[in-house]
Amino acid sequence: MKKPNRPAIPRKTVYRLSLYLRCLARLKDNNIQTVSSETLAKVAGVKPTQLRKDLTYFGQFGTRGLGYDVAALSQMISDELGTTSLQPVILVALAISGWRSFLIGGLKKKAFEIIAAFDIDPNRPRDKEINLPILGMEELPEFVQNHHVKMAIVTVPAVAAQEVANSLVQCGVMGILNFAPIVLHVPEDVMVNNVNLAIELENLSYFIQQ
Repeated sequence: MKKPNRPAIPRKTVYRLSLYLRCLARLKDNNIQTVSSETLAKVAGVKPTQLRKDLTYFGQFGTRGLGYDVAALSQMISDELGTTSLQPVILVALAISGWRSFLIGGLKKKAFEIIAAFDIDPNRPRDKEINLPILGMEELPEFVQNHHVKMAIVTVPAVAAQEVANSLVQCGVMGILNFAPIVLHVPEDVMVNNVNLAIELENLSYFIQQ
C-alpha cells in the first residue's frame, strides 16, 4: 500500500521513521529546535548515512550547517505515517484484562485509541473492571463500519487467529497487529505486523549465550 503519487517506502524505513519521530518528540520536549543528522542518527541508533537516505523520501530537506528543523521534520514524518489525527483501533482478544493495561499503556499520548474490544464471550467473568466496551464478535461488522475502523490488534490463540483475521478483512480492516503465533494469510492490500514473543526470545537467547 502506498500513497498516490508518492514512492513506496520500504518497510524497514517506515519502522525507522517511527524511531525518528520518537527521538524528535524528546528533542521538542527539551525545547531543541534544530538537530544535525549526526545527532539524530546517534539518538535513534542508526548511521548518519542511513538516516539521510531515509529522509530522501521527503525530497530535499534540512539546511547544510544547521541541520533539520525539529518541528518541521516531526510534522513531515507524522503526515507520512498518518498519525496527525487520532485513529480508532479495536482489540480482538482473550483475557482482555491483562492485554488492556499492556496495550493501552503503550498507546498513551500517541495517535491511536483502542475504542472497543471483541470477545467470543463478552460476558465472561473478569478479574478487573474494563473501562472499554466489550462486544460480541457478531457485532464486529456494524461497529467497524460505523466507526471507520481500519486497524485491529489480535491477541487470540493460534487456532482462532486466521478466522478472526478473515472476519476483520471482510469488515474492511486494512492493518492487523498480530500477537498470535501463526502466519496469517490475508489479501495483498492488507498489512499484517507480527509480534511473536517466542521468536524474539529465541533471538535474545542466541546473543546471550556464553
